[in-house]
Amino acid sequence: MNNMGPIIRMSSSGTHGAGGVGCCCFRCCTCIHVDFFKSLPGIIKMCETVISGLIQSLLINYGLRYSSSIGSAFEGSLTTASACFLTSALLLACYTISEKSYKLIRSSLFEMMFNSLACFLYLSSASYLAFATKLFLMTEYYLRPGFDVYPAMTAAYILSGVVGVLHGADAYLSFVHYKTGR
Repeated sequence: MNNMGPIIRMSSSGTHGAGGVGCCCFRCCTCIHVDFFKSLPGIIKMCETVISGLIQSLLINYGLRYSSSIGSAFEGSLTTASACFLTSALLLACYTISEKSYKLIRSSLFEMMFNSLACFLYLSSASYLAFATKLFLMTEYYLRPGFDVYPAMTAAYILSGVVGVLHGADAYLSFVHYKTGR
């Protein structure tokens, strides 16, 4: 017979120490889920968002004037970059603000399906943009000095391939998270 009495445990959920940024001896911005930025899915999601925005910027600032020369490869690449940038930025904002949203959305089919589709769209649009860039813009680049659209479109299709691989890795991590339910 044990006469020790009840054990009292303090819960940290819902307190100021649950999240935020440490400033001196107190925590501020407790609504921010900082630990997400330190995790592998957080780093991948930030990279996806930044690179997608960069691709979209390259396509609009340099390729828009030559969209008739590049053709549907430009339109497909811009549509892919715009849609995936918006969705990744929205998910990043939700995951940053709410740990509960991260746990619920990350373990859902949406995250896995979105990343799988984004991987396919980025890799297919990158190959099509590479083909169109080489076919329609490479000769002008070598004939006209100061023709800056060719290097920009080259950077756009290379970055599209990179972010496509990132979305593929994120799809795999989402699948593992979905299967384990954690």
